[in-house]
Amino acid sequence: PAFVARNGAPQPLYNETRDIVLGVNGEIYNYVELQDKLEERAPGKHKFKTKSDCEVLLHLYAEDGLEFLSKNEVCGMFAFCIWDKKNGTYVVARDTVGIIPLYIGWGSDGSVRVSSELKALHKACERYEEFPPGCVFDSKSGKRTLFYTPRWMEPTPVPTEEIALTTLREAFEKAVVSHMMSDVPYGVLLSGGLDSSLVASIMSRNCQRRTNSGEPNAWPQLHSFSIGLEGSPDLKAAKEVAKYLGTVHHEYVFTPQEGLDALPDVIYHLETFDVTTIRAATPMYLMARRIRATGVKMVLSGEGADEIFGGYLYFHKAPNPEEFHAENVRKLKQLHLYDCLRANKAMMAWGVEARVPFLDRRFMEVSMGFNPVQKMCKDQAGKPRTEKWVLRKAFDQPGNRAYLPQEVLWRQKEQFSDGVGYSWIDNVQAHASNIISDQQMATAAHRFPVKTPRTKEAYMFRQFFAQHFGENSAAAHTVGWQDSIACSSEVALKWDKAFQGRADASGRSVAGVHNSAYGIDYKTASQSSGAATNGDEPSAKKARTS
Repeated sequence: PAFVARNGAPQPLYNETRDIVLGVNGEIYNYVELQDKLEERAPGKHKFKTKSDCEVLLHLYAEDGLEFLSKNEVCGMFAFCIWDKKNGTYVVARDTVGIIPLYIGWGSDGSVRVSSELKALHKACERYEEFPPGCVFDSKSGKRTLFYTPRWMEPTPVPTEEIALTTLREAFEKAVVSHMMSDVPYGVLLSGGLDSSLVASIMSRNCQRRTNSGEPNAWPQLHSFSIGLEGSPDLKAAKEVAKYLGTVHHEYVFTPQEGLDALPDVIYHLETFDVTTIRAATPMYLMARRIRATGVKMVLSGEGADEIFGGYLYFHKAPNPEEFHAENVRKLKQLHLYDCLRANKAMMAWGVEARVPFLDRRFMEVSMGFNPVQKMCKDQAGKPRTEKWVLRKAFDQPGNRAYLPQEVLWRQKEQFSDGVGYSWIDNVQAHASNIISDQQMATAAHRFPVKTPRTKEAYMFRQFFAQHFGENSAAAHTVGWQDSIACSSEVALKWDKAFQGRADASGRSVAGVHNSAYGIDYKTASQSSGAATNGDEPSAKKARTS
């Protein structure tokens, strides 16, 4: 459901003659622009019955038919179904990145069902799968087709045009402001890292703007939210940023035990057993409940920046600009399985909508359309520099024009599951070692032949998943599953020999880059190959000393 025009826009939505029906989950950020263009093309033809941002989809379909998503630049996050009564057909579509989850299933009665939650299809359908991002399904032809092919969809040709820092900065500012449209109280998820801090900074400069209905904002002062273990890096950094920006800051401290207790519920809501996703989603899930209790129903978050700008620490090992850009593309095309899934489902479990301005359609055209040399973790002379250098530099302004304090603007990347407190992951792994036996691991491939868990942590997550969705059901096939180091794609594992045997989601697995990296003797089993580990993981971890 949209959070624009919360009064007077119940679903489903109908056109004037009530023969086109829309069920939708999402937001259309440029709906006013789309409405104006419709009026220019067909003066007086389309009468809007509600103030919902999503109603424009009905009228675009009525005007342009099945080509409506290809003929119009629809900027937003969405999953929807349109039922055309007159033609007896329906259309299903999902946004290009896959920010909003969507699944499709087929029942034994011949029915076709779509849902943004897997659990709605699990028992009702004989077969189901994830609906692919960027596609539209037409029931008449029975085909799925891409409705829009962005420039970042393929790794070649590699962009060669250089971008001006001002252009990059202004493009992201526009993206953030467009995502702030709301008639309900909103806030920002603030970890204290670069991405969320930039979002918060731009929001704080614009939160006095009036709402879409023309009324003053319900909360003209920005509210920020952070979570972590006692003494965690994120809590400390977030507090510094909140003080600098003057936000009303809400800090939540959780204990490892609270996180462990929540794991079965987190996996139920996330509908995945991916280790990285669950590690990061658990504190997010705990925070979402607290956020909802404040009355906030929508937050902006920083997902997507690391994929676009190469922010994960393993990008320091990218061999050349071409491979750097190819990895950007791979990561963006996988977001729907991991970070987008986490941000949406962990927050919506408590009725809080998460919006992600880095994944704005127009901003991605800009940010994926310039020479990757400017993104690399070394300058043209080969000298190392901080990850996401070009984004940091674009917002590095002097004096009272500064967006953030220097120490925040240039802070090293922390994965969210690391930043909430390193001992969170250690406690999860220790807990798994206590409840999953060696015998269970020895026979894991027989119990779970589909995407076999190779570590006790992965086995524990898979076991919780199986309690809700079956052991090797169709649900397992919807889960992203690959070897990864510090959130890399499987391909990027080949960049450096030092990555071999260290396939763990934590940024600490990137030796020689992370300031608190695991020791050189750290090894872990890979998901795909099941390569041997050197024993219990926590005992192999040592801080980097050089």
